[in-house]
Amino acid sequence: MPSIAEEVASRRTFAIISHPDAGKTTLTEKLLLYTGTIQAAGSVKGKSSAKHAVSDWMEIEKQRGISVTSSVLQFTYDGCCVNILDTPGHQDFSEDTYRTLMAADAAVMVIDGAKGVEAQTVKLFRVCALRGIPIFTFVNKLDRETRDPFDLLDEIETVLGISTYPMNWPIGCGQNFRGVFERASRHVLAFEGDGRANATKKVDEIEAELGDPALDELIGTENHRNLMDDIELLDGAADEFNLEAVRAGKLSPVFFGSALTNFGVEPFLKDFLRLAPAPSPHKDALTGEQVDPASDEFSGFVFKIQANMDKNHRDRIAFLRICSGKFERGMDAFHMQGGRKLKLATGTAMMADDRAIVDEAYAGDIVGLFDPGIFSIGDTLCAGKRRVQYAGIPTFAPEHFARISQVDTMKRKQFVKGMEELAQEGAVQIFREIGAGMESVIVGVVGVLQFDVLEQRLKSEYHVEVRRQPLGYTDIRWIANEPGSVDVKALDLTRDTLRVEDMRGSKLLLFTSPWNVDWAHDHNPELELSEFGNVSF
Repeated sequence: MPSIAEEVASRRTFAIISHPDAGKTTLTEKLLLYTGTIQAAGSVKGKSSAKHAVSDWMEIEKQRGISVTSSVLQFTYDGCCVNILDTPGHQDFSEDTYRTLMAADAAVMVIDGAKGVEAQTVKLFRVCALRGIPIFTFVNKLDRETRDPFDLLDEIETVLGISTYPMNWPIGCGQNFRGVFERASRHVLAFEGDGRANATKKVDEIEAELGDPALDELIGTENHRNLMDDIELLDGAADEFNLEAVRAGKLSPVFFGSALTNFGVEPFLKDFLRLAPAPSPHKDALTGEQVDPASDEFSGFVFKIQANMDKNHRDRIAFLRICSGKFERGMDAFHMQGGRKLKLATGTAMMADDRAIVDEAYAGDIVGLFDPGIFSIGDTLCAGKRRVQYAGIPTFAPEHFARISQVDTMKRKQFVKGMEELAQEGAVQIFREIGAGMESVIVGVVGVLQFDVLEQRLKSEYHVEVRRQPLGYTDIRWIANEPGSVDVKALDLTRDTLRVEDMRGSKLLLFTSPWNVDWAHDHNPELELSEFGNVSF
């Protein structure tokens, strides 16, 4: 029977990040296809398609062909137990995306070969870079016309500030795409198939060596000649591959392929699992010491809460990233924030909204725990003699605000319950004017799509219809002074600055411009303001 150390060493836990439509969810589906987890991959192509991606479970995702929540997918392949954190890929992504990256040991960055580095890719990359986690790049859509591969590498290095090392090299693009050249094995992987976007099965690979006259027939004489020139240039100019730099987040291995047609997907998967790190230590905020993932003592933190995944039971699931030791169904654990012991009666593994009971899990795995309303984002659970507590997860500043009120005042109870549960889940951030009730609240979101998600979920899950009034606030700051040390009502602020509190009772200020933020600083010397709630990086 494998030891805890051996089980942990086999884990790979990563998130997939990208700009909208770069092919992130399609790549996820094809990884599942190659591992035998699913028999046919359903790409995300909008509501005209009857087939939906496995990782999309919410109704709005199926209607619009987008991902708006983070899914957790687990499979085994080539001796590894793989946990994929599939983050929202829509441009109006939520704070859920940021929090999910806190639970990953590595990230796969998917880039559209025709568009290069796009705005949301930059945002998500910065969150990964702040944590210093390894970033692997998959340049997608080589089955379409793309930019020059050298230009794409240069853009990644210039815009994102990370060095690159191409692990393979594309042979043509668009209708002329013939496969990839693997630099380590010095083999060309040519693929049989018509190249159409219907690759619901694995593709056959044909190996051939560079310079072999048979390659002229296999990939075309001109493609062969261009490939030899490109590889000679790469071998002469590129730095040596440095695994330490990859693990430190300083060097990104780059893979070229086409997720839609399965070109280059399996070679990428094999190399990724070989190079990606096993679960890394997390710091105990109480002592400042690193907690060994292979420790005999269990610990983990909640990074996501999802309500009503099962419409029949109106349940709440807390997603726990295991940081050390072994989880066993029915085990006792200590809830650090709640200060009490709990019995972890049931753990679940997720495949979107499909579930399976988990009897045991190890550091690096993600388990879903039934939440009767006691967990919050960032909470720590631990077992054993040693108490550990992991640093809280930052609350990121919303960028859009609206006042939400119920249409039917007779449904106040359902409205309050829905808003409170969705706030605890982290789907939105909810504020109220200091001293006011819950008849109407101010909702803050990272992306405006979250307003649509909020309205649809309130209607379908809580049977409440609401009115939305957009508000002109652009900046939000948490008051970082010790509670009670500042009289919030007495602050000297501009007339259009609003004093609010969040669901935890923390005091905040909403501003209509950066100028108003400066006014608050200048006219209240004792006031300390923060762009993050809870903690900062």
